[in-house]
Amino acid sequence: MPQTIAVIDFGSQYTQVIARRIRECQVYSKIYHYSTPAEQLRADGVVGIILSGGPSSVFSPKAPMPDQALFTLGVPVLGICYGIQLMGRLLGGKVAKSDHREYGHGTLTIRKPGRLFARLPKKLKVWNSHGDRLIKLPPGFTAIGTTDNSEFAVIEDLKRNFYGIQFHPEVFHTERGVDVVRNFLVGVCRARQDWTTADFIRKSVADIRAVVGKSRVLLGLSGGVDSSVAAALIHKAIGRQLTCVFVDNGLLREGERAQVESLYARNFKIDVRVVDASALFLRRLKGVTDPEQKRKIIGRTFVEVFEKSLKSIGGASFLAQGTLYPDVIESVAIGNNPAALIKSHHNVGGLPERMKLKLLEPLRELFKDEVRAVGSAVGLPREVVWRQPFPGPGLGVRVIGEITRESLAVLRQADAILQHEMMESGWYWKVWQSFAVFLPVKSVGVVGDERNYAYVIGLRIVESIDAMTADWTRLPYDLLQRISSRITNEVRDVSRVVLDVSSKPPATIEWE
Repeated sequence: MPQTIAVIDFGSQYTQVIARRIRECQVYSKIYHYSTPAEQLRADGVVGIILSGGPSSVFSPKAPMPDQALFTLGVPVLGICYGIQLMGRLLGGKVAKSDHREYGHGTLTIRKPGRLFARLPKKLKVWNSHGDRLIKLPPGFTAIGTTDNSEFAVIEDLKRNFYGIQFHPEVFHTERGVDVVRNFLVGVCRARQDWTTADFIRKSVADIRAVVGKSRVLLGLSGGVDSSVAAALIHKAIGRQLTCVFVDNGLLREGERAQVESLYARNFKIDVRVVDASALFLRRLKGVTDPEQKRKIIGRTFVEVFEKSLKSIGGASFLAQGTLYPDVIESVAIGNNPAALIKSHHNVGGLPERMKLKLLEPLRELFKDEVRAVGSAVGLPREVVWRQPFPGPGLGVRVIGEITRESLAVLRQADAILQHEMMESGWYWKVWQSFAVFLPVKSVGVVGDERNYAYVIGLRIVESIDAMTADWTRLPYDLLQRISSRITNEVRDVSRVVLDVSSKPPATIEWE
């Protein structure tokens, strides 16, 4: 096994992003629950420890606390946000509540680069998200970096190799954040950079074979990169024991069913069955407006359809899904951690308690860019590997409010125009995601000399690396104008097009 960096999870929505950044540096990372005994970390041979952020305050009676013996293991420790506050309090410093919550961009000034900020500029734009701050250093520590909010924004104890930073280096919004993480891994922990995509594939194939044995596996295929890579990995491991089911849930984009059938017929030798359950899904979603309820209905119905498919394929023991880390992070607390729920995802938050199939999720610990690397490595075509993400609930979470056949038809037409123009301009391959959203409001427009009172379409076009953070894409104005003009002219029931310029955080990428 490669050398391991332990990420101690205190419930931050960014915990898995930390783990991803570590792997991005080709160092193996593993996430541990905050209550993990120090002896377990020693037994696992960790060469460094990162204490994550978290939603709690160190002053809370229920604040998550680690085994303090981890500070006696003799390995470097880096505390991030809640982690630095925790270190301050446990190691003899003093923490206080800030006058105001510091959230968003700030400027970090480095007084002394040391190992953590070697070869980095003296001023960096960083991302903050905290309500407490360190006001007195623990014995042995010195301050090497400040922000407007804190004179102890970066601290170090060179003798013990302990470090603390108040900001989040792992998120996309922090300038040179990955370099800070890499300096800790390589410059401080002396970790070998020996974790690769090939390692993941070998381990996954072996794990799948061990878990599945001679059983059959049913996989819900969407045609997107996640389910396709999951299918390729599982097929590599167990071959004909895998059957894929593509469900037409009535929430697909224009022409999507035919495209998926054609794609898999050309590129794969996998048993793929198509099930048309559109009437069932739309009937159950009738009158439902709450996004959480939509997701759960779609999730439960998906599983029911899969279970019914068992009869036609001769039975199966496992249901495989292309679940990724971001799905899990935003849906449920992993390993009983105290993370706050953001939203349920159909494949992790909407499953019935008594499901007849056992879950098989080979991509559960990966982010989207890692999945794409795996997809390329196993030989999937570019059109699959680099296809933009499409949510499991489909257009069900892009129609705001009640889902009707009318709203779906309008959205399909508008989205098809957007996708066509993005492809023609080449921008489709440059952004993370581009899609249309149906808004349940009407706006006055003019068509010819007549008043047109019709719906509004929102455009959501973002750039990202791992979907945990994102920013809106600055498309050329002439391209935006062409998209808007085509939608309002060609989709009769649309009178206005608006552009979503929200970042994540505080917004999410999808509207629901």
